[in-house]
Amino acid sequence: MNNFFDNQRILDVIWKRKFHFIIIGVAAVILAAIFSGPTFIKPKFKSSARIYPTNIWVLSEESESEQMLEIINSRDIKQQMMEAFRLDEVYKVDRNSPYYMTYMMDIYNENVNAGKTKFETVEINVMDYDPQRASNMCDSIIHFFNKKMREMHKKKDWEMVEIINKGLERKYIELDTLSSNLALMRKEYGILDYLSQVERVTEGYVTALANGRMASADARKIQDLYNNLAEKGTEARVLEVKFSSAVNAIDSLNRIRDVYISEFEKDITYAHIVEHPVPADKKSYPVRWLIVAFSALSAVFLAVLVFLILDYRKTT
Repeated sequence: MNNFFDNQRILDVIWKRKFHFIIIGVAAVILAAIFSGPTFIKPKFKSSARIYPTNIWVLSEESESEQMLEIINSRDIKQQMMEAFRLDEVYKVDRNSPYYMTYMMDIYNENVNAGKTKFETVEINVMDYDPQRASNMCDSIIHFFNKKMREMHKKKDWEMVEIINKGLERKYIELDTLSSNLALMRKEYGILDYLSQVERVTEGYVTALANGRMASADARKIQDLYNNLAEKGTEARVLEVKFSSAVNAIDSLNRIRDVYISEFEKDITYAHIVEHPVPADKKSYPVRWLIVAFSALSAVFLAVLVFLILDYRKTT
């Protein structure tokens, strides 16, 4: 058996059977050329697009282009593509088959793929029997991606609007309560503005007391207000601070809500198209010269093995 793969032996067999190898090689080339033709293998055309992510939230440690790929490769977009282009008819898959979706996903993934380039763009490649359909599918993937991203952003923006609305409802209830309590302070105790009143009332009270005019009607009013400030002043001041804080909070929440409503109403894109897809003018599959070359080499190699075995049996 050691002599079976002897170099000299192999060369002798090849030389002796050279015409056989030529015939086998030529036959293999002819048959491969015939069976790789459109009659037996339906040609496919490739359409490509390159897009760059924009206006995308950074939700995790993934880059924007990786998040874009997650959406493009999602089941939702694949199913939208299948429905939009009736790919079950294109791929000849029976909708009533219990494994319909498995078959469809397998064939779809064979013909459609998206990957990230070293420049952080996302490249979409579609293979199809119709060059125009391949180009349209590229365009549609970008369209469905934008639509999906827009839906996700709008949903999140509206969630924030609803959360802020609930916060505003609570703040308006709080403001009404504070307003009622402050109105009571003003009506029953005469405390309109604690900080401005306390200084003036105290000054007037001390002056009246020093001048011995406490028996006058004005002095008694000052004394009553002074007593009210002493008794209810702290409570009134707390109410005033809370009222001012509630007004500021409502104003801030309204501004934030306006921002989210503005974002919700926007219809922006989330992909800059670097390279638009176009219908191919030349098929990409099958690569006939590669099939022919591989077939010829395989046939000749197999013939060498067969002739080596035959020659080895003769000599043993």
